[in-house]
Amino acid sequence: QREPVTPESLFRIASISKPITAVAILQLVDQGKLSLDDKVFEILDHEPHVEEGSKIDERQNEITIQHLLQHRGGWDRDQSFDAMFRSTQFANALGASHPATPDTIIRVMRGKPLDFDPGERYAYSNYGYCLLGRVIEKISGEAYEDYVQQHVLQPIGVTSMSVGATRLEGRKPNEVRYYDPHQGDSVFAEDLNSRVPQTYGAWHLEAMDSHGAWIASASDLARFASALDDPENSPLLSSARINDMFARPEGLAGHKKNGDLKPRYYGQGWSVVTDDSGELTASHGGSLPGTNTILVRRSDGKNVALLFNTRVTARLSRVTGTILPQAMKAIDQIKDWPEPSEDGTR
Repeated sequence: QREPVTPESLFRIASISKPITAVAILQLVDQGKLSLDDKVFEILDHEPHVEEGSKIDERQNEITIQHLLQHRGGWDRDQSFDAMFRSTQFANALGASHPATPDTIIRVMRGKPLDFDPGERYAYSNYGYCLLGRVIEKISGEAYEDYVQQHVLQPIGVTSMSVGATRLEGRKPNEVRYYDPHQGDSVFAEDLNSRVPQTYGAWHLEAMDSHGAWIASASDLARFASALDDPENSPLLSSARINDMFARPEGLAGHKKNGDLKPRYYGQGWSVVTDDSGELTASHGGSLPGTNTILVRRSDGKNVALLFNTRVTARLSRVTGTILPQAMKAIDQIKDWPEPSEDGTR
């Protein structure tokens, strides 16, 4: 419709949802309701779906909350698959309704083998953060979205964020349209397996709530990142929890095989890069057909949110990868910034 984007336009933020979920989990730790060493499947009690001739991988019983936060749970989508994009197959496996819910996905995955021992190393896992969303629900007694809105977003003055909808008719007021040149097979019962736009029906966004389904504005994300800037006075977490979010994980997740420190590692909900002086830059990207996003907490204290309603062009496979360096260069040239407003943002 050629409507101009504004700082308040709402975008699917994809995996920038993960640091938001991490904060919600760490709040429960701060409150003493949860421990990082708690075993996830001692909290969640989904009945496993075990295929004939298979058996439960007992290593799953050793997966902790810490493992999930740091992508060390034992699933490696490069070795096997990404469970969150197997909606049709998993619903069929249980004879469940389409599209598959998180509970359906968890039941099927409980009967699948791990790709490595829990804690052994890092491997990015959307499914691990799906489990964290269910832990939040179990511990708090609230729906995931409701808990995050009330306890993570409202305290920092963010009122426009919500879990998005897959179908175009579910588009929220002030939400952008998403563009991708490809089609995929529908995962929805009403037109199952028929060809639909990748952006509006080829995967189930609602089931991705805690790892990739929030919609937000650039201003919302700037407020969220800024709420972590002063660990001693954060409205969200204790200083100890904030420091832990960006701390280096043990073992191969944070170190090379020879014991040297990796220059980039994944903390608790953030990808962290250290420079030669030890300064940290923390960020998280997001990518779905029709969506490319990144949130960066720079070492100089500036927070940058960059949101696009496409991820490919005729020349680019990821638009943020090309635009972000240019945006950072422009930010470096700004000498005078406005004073913070009452909510702490500028």
